[in-house]
Amino acid sequence: MKILSIGAGNQKRVENLTTLDIAEETNPDIVWNLNDFPYPIEDNSFDLIECYDVIEHVDNIPKVMEECHRILKAGGKINLTTPHYSCNNSYIDPTHRFHLSYFSFDCFDSSHTYSYYSKARFKIVERQILFEGSRIYKSIMSRIVRLSPHFYEKKLAWILPAWFLSFSLQADK
Repeated sequence: MKILSIGAGNQKRVENLTTLDIAEETNPDIVWNLNDFPYPIEDNSFDLIECYDVIEHVDNIPKVMEECHRILKAGGKINLTTPHYSCNNSYIDPTHRFHLSYFSFDCFDSSHTYSYYSKARFKIVERQILFEGSRIYKSIMSRIVRLSPHFYEKKLAWILPAWFLSFSLQADK
């Protein structure tokens, strides 16, 4: 399995892992600014893209997702994490351009109302709102969110803030 780690930082090198980062000092395999298109990667070349705490920094999420879709093999996945919009970490970092929700990647699914925002198509395999705190608190909040993420984000997010979001999306080609 070929893996691309975007925003890899000082990630340890392993076989079949290609690292991409804007910071030369982290010694990535590819030094690249994600806001420059297209990426210097061939079409259909990776099985998995890891994008942890990066997507909130880019200028244009739909364009980045289109590039990820292009370089993923059919059925390949992208795993993303980002602070939840209710988390203070989402606002502390002045380089965060976006504050994202459980539903932020729905527009990449062709069955969604706003699918015209991008040509990239993904199936949401898994998504979670994760919480910080005691095991009991995390368990209670996870149950509430599983019952209705829409209710949580509409009514509770600013009262009981989340920590971060985790997504696994499969390229639909």
